Amino acid sequence: MLAGNDGQAAVMAGGTDLIVRMKQRLIQPAFLISLKNLRDLNYIRQENDLIVIGAMTPLVSLRDSELINIHFPALANAARLVGAPSIQHVRGTIGGNLCLQTRCLYYNQSAFWRSGRPSCHKDQGKICYAEENSDRCRSANQSDGACALMGLGARIVLSASKGKRTLPIEDFFTGRGEAPFAAGSDELVTEIQISVPGESEGNSFQKLTYRSAVDFALVSSAAWLSVKRDRISGARLVIGGAGASPLLLKETSDKLVGQDVHDKHAVEETAKQACNHASAFMVDNLGSTLEYRKKMSAVMAKRAVEEALDRCLGNSVVEGRKS
Repeated sequence: MLAGNDGQAAVMAGGTDLIVRMKQRLIQPAFLISLKNLRDLNYIRQENDLIVIGAMTPLVSLRDSELINIHFPALANAARLVGAPSIQHVRGTIGGNLCLQTRCLYYNQSAFWRSGRPSCHKDQGKICYAEENSDRCRSANQSDGACALMGLGARIVLSASKGKRTLPIEDFFTGRGEAPFAAGSDELVTEIQISVPGESEGNSFQKLTYRSAVDFALVSSAAWLSVKRDRISGARLVIGGAGASPLLLKETSDKLVGQDVHDKHAVEETAKQACNHASAFMVDNLGSTLEYRKKMSAVMAKRAVEEALDRCLGNSVVEGRKS
């Protein structure tokens, strides 16, 4: 159906994002394809060394899954913090949350509000209201699930009538606000794959909002760490809300490797580096001051690293702090 409609169709999973954007006339598809009855895409199971999750799996299933809570508390927490339990947790799906469109204070408004000014880059115009003279869209990815999955190094399965392909999650995102996903108009996200963690591995997801529910993240962070002989042997650190895709901080992550697990200074330096790198991508396009979001990116990064490290060590004491 997607292939036959030549990009004119929109896919609806839970509809918690799509319906709102349609009401605001941000999207006006000629056709809607509902996935509600594709029950074969609703599953969480272990296959050898992978945990596989169907794209139509409701967020509430991730939130309450023993398998997810044991292996990937970061993902369980991300699902728990999306929207409100009474709406998004039941209606929303992990595939829909992963494919949440990038957002901007100057774009996610009603058609009447937007009619008073020329169209922006994301609306097929040539202006960015978030950053003067920008030649591209600077909208931000605010998906909690995407940030957590980036931290876990997930792989995304895309299906089309011609077959399937699997991408590392870094390659699924283009980094362009106008077209944030590397999926063809005839492709559908059908599965998420995450490697089963080994011993002495830990992960965490942290989110900053004004309210405890409903709000999108002003900034978020995810971390995955592995420990061997009291040294960090592997690391992935991600900042969400800083660009058109979750920002994987490879250089900062690499500098964590080899650090002593009890070195509090190393964690502080990591948080500062995360703030510096994320700040280069942040613009004034979300519901908070830019200065506050930049400062809090360091706080979220520090919390994520500390919690992931605690979990690596079996929730033991790290520098006098209990998890």
